[in-house]
Amino acid sequence: MKPVLLVTGGSRGIGAATARLAAQAGWAVAVNYTQNSQAADEVVRAIRADGGQAISVQADVGDEAQIMAMFAQVDAKLGRLSGLVNNAGIVDLPSRVDEMSWARLERMMRINVLGSMVCAREAVRRMSTRHGGQGGAIVNLSSAAAKLGAPNQYVDYAASKGAIDSMTVGLAKEVAAEGIRVNGVRPGIIDTDIHASGGLPDRAKEMAPQLPMRRAGTSEEVAQAIVWLLSDASSYTTGSCIEVTGGR
Repeated sequence: MKPVLLVTGGSRGIGAATARLAAQAGWAVAVNYTQNSQAADEVVRAIRADGGQAISVQADVGDEAQIMAMFAQVDAKLGRLSGLVNNAGIVDLPSRVDEMSWARLERMMRINVLGSMVCAREAVRRMSTRHGGQGGAIVNLSSAAAKLGAPNQYVDYAASKGAIDSMTVGLAKEVAAEGIRVNGVRPGIIDTDIHASGGLPDRAKEMAPQLPMRRAGTSEEVAQAIVWLLSDASSYTTGSCIEVTGGR
């Protein structure tokens, strides 16, 4: 039996790269998506073509009922969970805090923070020895913005990732004796289409000359760190956050 991994936001970018790499490392992968079933199915097809095991599962992580249904589907189709990658998240259009609406702030926190915490809750209920589980690993996607603050752009996104950092440390200590490791990965400027969703499709290219390594990172480079944290190779690592920022 392969260990079971759920990757939220797994249809594109870092999530898709993580799903593919984890499958190569022996995980049975549930690829979560919100709307783009075609992209998720393509990730699943690629994994299966390579001899791996994968399913796609639709859910908006900004909705608790959909999260619960997603976990139930993974239970039924793949079995008991051993790994979770809290990757799903959003940015928004560049804005100052004094121009942000309540609706924008609520959406940002509901998806990026509440969604990740509820996914972690459901994972713990399945993995923890306290609940009859066999242990497991959770990796939360943070951002360099959590430390840099993202002024004049998206302080709300930075704040949501700061919350993820705090959750990572606290949850790691809470479940360390129950067989679960919890870590984070803090990407810098990565060449994915999340920038386009924030109205800045060329951001990675434009930022490259300002970065210490003079280039943006790739989804695969972030995925390598995530899959290492999921693996037994990091068996004594918990409560940590790996910087994948090219020195930024």
